[in-house]
Amino acid sequence: MGHNLYSVIAATGSYIPTRKVANRDFLNRDFLDQHGNPFDKENEEIIDKFRQITGIEERRYVKDDLLTSDIASLAARDALDSSGIDKETLDYVIVAHNFGDLRPDNRRTDQLPSIASKVKHSLEIENPNTIPYDVPFGCPGWLQGMIQADYYIRSGDVKRALIIGAETLSRIYDPYDRDSMIYSDGAGAAILEARESETPVGILSHKTRSDTLDQAYLLRMGASFRSNGESDQDLYMKMDGHKLYQYALRNVPGVVKESLDKAECSLDDIQKVFIHQANAKMDQAILKRIFKLYERNNVPDNIMPMTISWLGNSSVATIPTLLDLVIKEKMEDHTVKNGDHVIFASVGAGMNINSMVYRFPED
Repeated sequence: MGHNLYSVIAATGSYIPTRKVANRDFLNRDFLDQHGNPFDKENEEIIDKFRQITGIEERRYVKDDLLTSDIASLAARDALDSSGIDKETLDYVIVAHNFGDLRPDNRRTDQLPSIASKVKHSLEIENPNTIPYDVPFGCPGWLQGMIQADYYIRSGDVKRALIIGAETLSRIYDPYDRDSMIYSDGAGAAILEARESETPVGILSHKTRSDTLDQAYLLRMGASFRSNGESDQDLYMKMDGHKLYQYALRNVPGVVKESLDKAECSLDDIQKVFIHQANAKMDQAILKRIFKLYERNNVPDNIMPMTISWLGNSSVATIPTLLDLVIKEKMEDHTVKNGDHVIFASVGAGMNINSMVYRFPED
């Protein structure tokens, strides 16, 4: 049997913001409905219901002096420093995000130059053959960047790629919207590199799906719930939470199964499921439906590590941050071993879904 080329994760890194924001910090908010009317419930009840549904108890925000490109660079440095990989050997720097650099005093997005170009500049990479570009693909952006890098590596022309997911959602939410409590900031990174192997290793398969006909605007930009026809030009992130929930439950399990089928893997082969940290209740429901597709009613304990309770939903950053914490054994009761098979899966704006099956090398 000949050697085939595979994409293997050689390093991971993350940046977890230092500002902790607890649920109680929202008690004095003026929450409004989509018509600009106050709710007939006390904030304490609204917040408690929110915690029950999402599992979020606190989240992290960046300090005022940091931008998305800054924390993307910090996560990248963490990956490079913890592995000893030479930054000049990177063929690609791919950064997934949705809003570019947003300053605390200015909601206008700054994407010129691209976030990836800013990261390359910050890392002081001289190599003109290190190509930086951005991936705006909703929450599944980091995973889509990994999928793209896998295609490059399998082409035989690319040896190494740095893929980062970074976001500062704390600067784009509407403070009058209850959904604002979901969002957080963070950055995670992984370095993929080419490896020849007789046996399948690294990225074994992936599948992406997009539904825009009726679902394109389930996540979108819109006016503040307190706009009242004012001349405020700012746009904020908005979502149809219930429809999004239904869409995810209906479609994510099938995409995961397709990726497993392509990899010729059984669900029994899987040791961990790294899923986008969107909503704890939703993620648990998705996992149950994946197992039901295989006529399995019992989901194994400890198969799905979760960070949403203390890190919130940082969009593209949730999966790479989660991966970094597990690989570096910073999450209690969660580890990955050589030879383990894992699934990555995400769903988000677009609407887009993707899934990837990965096998950790034996050495």
